[in-house]
Parts: sequence; structure tokens; C-alpha cells
Amino acid sequence: MKTIRAHRHGGPEVLQLDELPTPTPGAGQVLIAVDAAGVNYIDTYHRSGLYKVPPPVPIGLEGAGTVLATGTGVALPSGMRVAWTGIPGSYATHVVAPADRLVAIPDQLESTQAAALMLQGMTAQYLTRTTYALSEGDTCLVHAAAGGVGLLLCQLARMAGARVIGTVSSEKKAAAATEAGATEIIRYDRTEFPAEVQRMTGGKGVQVVYDGVGKTTFQGSLACLAVRGMLVLFGQSSGVVPPIDPSTLAGRSLFLTRPSLHHYTQDRDELLTRASEVLGLAASGKLAVAIDRVLPLAQAAEAHRLLESRATSGKLLLEP
Repeated sequence: MKTIRAHRHGGPEVLQLDELPTPTPGAGQVLIAVDAAGVNYIDTYHRSGLYKVPPPVPIGLEGAGTVLATGTGVALPSGMRVAWTGIPGSYATHVVAPADRLVAIPDQLESTQAAALMLQGMTAQYLTRTTYALSEGDTCLVHAAAGGVGLLLCQLARMAGARVIGTVSSEKKAAAATEAGATEIIRYDRTEFPAEVQRMTGGKGVQVVYDGVGKTTFQGSLACLAVRGMLVLFGQSSGVVPPIDPSTLAGRSLFLTRPSLHHYTQDRDELLTRASEVLGLAASGKLAVAIDRVLPLAQAAEAHRLLESRATSGKLLLEP
């Protein structure tokens, strides 16, 4: 099998294509031929050493593929298409995964679509359904609204009846976010987004900010919140947020949370509930999956460069 690993921490250039023996599934495990692997910001954190994983670092957590073989205690049939997230080493031609972390792909979905939805789709689902459960009359601010998570957030927020304000950096991205359901757009490269949010809301602010950007948006995001509003910091693409004094939340009794998908899919029932909703909406045509491009597995470094330069709108995938 072939797999992408980082033998030292650093930039995209440390990623290398390695040849390893194809593994054999053990008890409760499944061997999968990978059809597509999702590229996500967390992969760059593992590569860079921001999240400490000792080298050689297996890269990638998400994908979709076809069952080749199973270990004892697993009843999945050979040839079944499955998708997953949270499985290290998913940038590969083959993956061994626990059977209880796999979900079946609906017949109406391509494997590339399923691979694009597992991490980002379930993230958008838990953020809008559970972390702050949006409802009719809420207004939310979505940063990087034309990114992979952002486009899904816009769609799910609109399905919940919320007003969606999205921040973007170009007209092309503004058009993508608007098509996905953003009702208003802020070009953060042209204007200060906190002042614009206050203008748009008549000085009331928003009930929730979904912020996957981090360092460069954090203070401004707090300034956008209404009384008892919630800042949902689910990523840090611009860098780690410095420590804050909790008393800074007291002026409007604000809430701050730093959620992780792992804690919102702790058991199989919860995993299936979230995955089934996202995959089901996509299979029925109610949720659009925006795939920016699909690159060969060997071009994983280029995929990371594109992601970190914010040159994409939608999902990046690798194909073995």
C-alpha cells in the first residue's frame, strides 16, 4: 500500500509518499480500499506539530472506500462502500478501521461526496444542531463562509430558519456563500466585520458566531455577539488564540466554547445520527457538496499549500 506520512514536523514539503505492507484487519476491524480521502485543516496541525503526534506522522482522518476484507466479529460484506472520519492515516490507498466507526454510503452518493462530508459535514451538523441549536429568528455569523465547513454551515443554518451573515475575501467566494444560503455578505478584506455586523443587526449583535479562523477573528467575533451570545471557536486556521481573561465575557454574559467532533460522536448511535442526517440530506439533493478539486494522492503537499493559502472554495480531496 501507499500512504502519506510526515517523518518530521514542518511545512507541506515534509509530506512524503511511503510504501508499506498492506495491513491485515484484526478482530473488529475492516480493510478498506480508499476511493477518496478528505483534506482538512486538522491534517495541517498534525503535519506542522501544532497537535503533537510523534513522527512518522500518519496524515489524514477522513475518507470513503470499499470493503476488501474483515476481521473476526465483523459482518460487513466485501464490496460494501463505507465512509469514516477520525481514522489516522487516511491519506492512503488502504486503511484498516474499526467497524463501529464506519457508516454505509447511500447508493445515491458518489464516494467522493461521502468523503467530503464526514468531517466537515458532521462538524456543520453538530455546530448548528447541538452546540448552538439554531432556530427561526436567530442570526448567526459564519466566518470563511465559502470554505468547506462554511458552505455547509450556511446551508444547514438556512434550513433551521436562521439569518446567515457570512464573511469572505473575494467576489467569487461571496457568490458561493450566497448560493449556499448566506443572506448577507461581509468582505472582511474591505471592511471591519464587527462594525458591519452591528450595522446589519441594528446594534443588537448575533446570537452565535461560528469561527473556524481563530487568532485573527477572535476578538472581533466576541464584539459581534448579542447579550448571552455564544462564540463557537471550532478551528484556528489563522493561528492559536492567545489566553483570555474570562472577565472579558462578563459585559454581555457571553458564552465561549471550543468543541471537537470527537466529543460529539462519542458512541455509535451519535455517530450514525449525525452521519445519517448529513449523508441523507446530500443523497436527497437537499444539501449541496462543493468539491473544489480532486488531486492525486502523491500531490498531498500541494493540497496542503492550497488549503493554507485559502485559495480554495469548498472541499479538497485526494484520490489514490
